[in-house]
Amino acid sequence: MSGSRANVAGMSLGDLTVSAVESAISEFDRIGRDAFLAKYGFGPAQDFFIVQDGKSYDSKAIAGAAHGYLPGAEPLRADEFSGGEATVVRRLRLLGFRVPPKRSPPWVRDEVILACDLVAKNDWHYLTSEDPSVIELSGLLQQLPIHPPEVRSDTFRNPNGVARKTVDIATHHPDYPGLPTNGGAVDREVLEDFLRDPERMHAVAAEIRRLARDDQLSREVAIPVDEEDDGVREGRLLQRRHFVRERDRKLRQKKIADFLKTHPRVFCEICEFDFEETYGDRGKDFIEVHHKLPLHASGETKTRPKDLILVCSNCHRMIHRSVPWLQPEELAAALKSK
Repeated sequence: MSGSRANVAGMSLGDLTVSAVESAISEFDRIGRDAFLAKYGFGPAQDFFIVQDGKSYDSKAIAGAAHGYLPGAEPLRADEFSGGEATVVRRLRLLGFRVPPKRSPPWVRDEVILACDLVAKNDWHYLTSEDPSVIELSGLLQQLPIHPPEVRSDTFRNPNGVARKTVDIATHHPDYPGLPTNGGAVDREVLEDFLRDPERMHAVAAEIRRLARDDQLSREVAIPVDEEDDGVREGRLLQRRHFVRERDRKLRQKKIADFLKTHPRVFCEICEFDFEETYGDRGKDFIEVHHKLPLHASGETKTRPKDLILVCSNCHRMIHRSVPWLQPEELAAALKSK
């Protein structure tokens, strides 16, 4: 190996810098794609591109050329490194460059609920990508704070994709005369929920829409949730809003103050566990609150103390452990039956 290639061997993709990548992009713009790829010996990218200022750049070729802009280094040849998601793409993303994935993430329940709501309102017929309601839903889905930008492809929830989802839903309706498309398990589950309880599901869809259009609420619900809690019938957004409200300190204090009007101190209203009795002063007034209202019904209504119940950490966890969530009285009955 020559001395110049030894220099290259001593460096790696991990040495790439923002400045080096930007220099390679500038050269790409200056001489054009064909000349750039020919100069550095790369073929056209098939899957991954840097997207910047409305332009696309072959990610592996940019990375190889960028290496040559590092001090004391030369460009990397195509056969000297892998250009996949775990190597070049990962490094470019860590540097802050946008490299969309090949495919967008699968549809989650919230999104399918909105699409199914659209199909139901269209008498269970699918819609085309030119339909104004499909275009409107496409824009709404792109606003939902569910999928972070780095996992969205360039076609993320575009009208074509939304229209395709309405086909998947409509062709699985019991009255559809032809063969169903493949679709997915979530599509069929949501469809069954709409057929079983249309009033509830339309209300859920309306509340998801309201939440998506409220920038403040969207920011509030952009919090992680436990995997075992995911999958609730109303979807992730309403579930997250539910947890945000239960963690509202002012709401908790208001409920405790109301409870103390008729009780000497706080305790779990399900199992009657008393933190103060067990832990002394350290446990005084320590308790959690659980919102009893259905998720889709607790939107614009003002939460009142009677909508909440005081629960210990264990009972609260048991309520939320699986879906559908238990009603407080169901958990209390399960304790009494032991």
